[in-house]
Amino acid sequence: MKVLVAEDDKRIADSIATALEMAGLVAECESDGENVWFRGDTEPFDAIILDLGLPTLDGLTILKRWRRQGRDTPVLILTARGDWEERVEGIEAGADDYVVKPFRMEEVVARIKALIRRASGHSSGRIEAGEISLDTRTMQVSRKGVPVPLTPQEYRLIAFLMHNRGRVISQLEITEHLYAQDYERDSNAIEVLVGRVRRKLGAGVINTRRGFGYFIGGEPS
Repeated sequence: MKVLVAEDDKRIADSIATALEMAGLVAECESDGENVWFRGDTEPFDAIILDLGLPTLDGLTILKRWRRQGRDTPVLILTARGDWEERVEGIEAGADDYVVKPFRMEEVVARIKALIRRASGHSSGRIEAGEISLDTRTMQVSRKGVPVPLTPQEYRLIAFLMHNRGRVISQLEITEHLYAQDYERDSNAIEVLVGRVRRKLGAGVINTRRGFGYFIGGEPS
């Protein structure tokens, strides 16, 4: 799952990105408002953390543009402690949640995870598909109740497929959500990754619809 961190304070942005990566997410940082608007409008992020005080184009204007254009990516806004008017305006403009600066990093991560779960139709931190269970809070994947050790990238693959349970997902879409934009990877990286996960969780966990992609759960309608 990939998150855009739109924050012009590099120290804060780097701290948020590190915390998100440790929580099993992929984070990409952007500090310029115009670039934030463009990337949020053209790239498939699973959630966006949006500081309202961005240069060249402020966060509130960006959010309003996204919503007018039909972009429904979950957005968590960052705002200063005393700016309650901004918080209200942000929610009315289409923000899904907000965090007040200064904030605890654990809260930001927890709120982003919750937004991503709700956007994919899951209200609980535990997602299940057949014998497989994913606990997004502990980043633990289990089969028949037995924890299965996975690498960070293997976990990201399972988490993305479980959040989209029952939907066929192409290799291109998986790549866009599992890797940072500048990450160097082989052309068969997804096939190799799926193969490794199948060896650990069982061959029938990740299914293939030939020519279309992969899915977890029952046969998609």
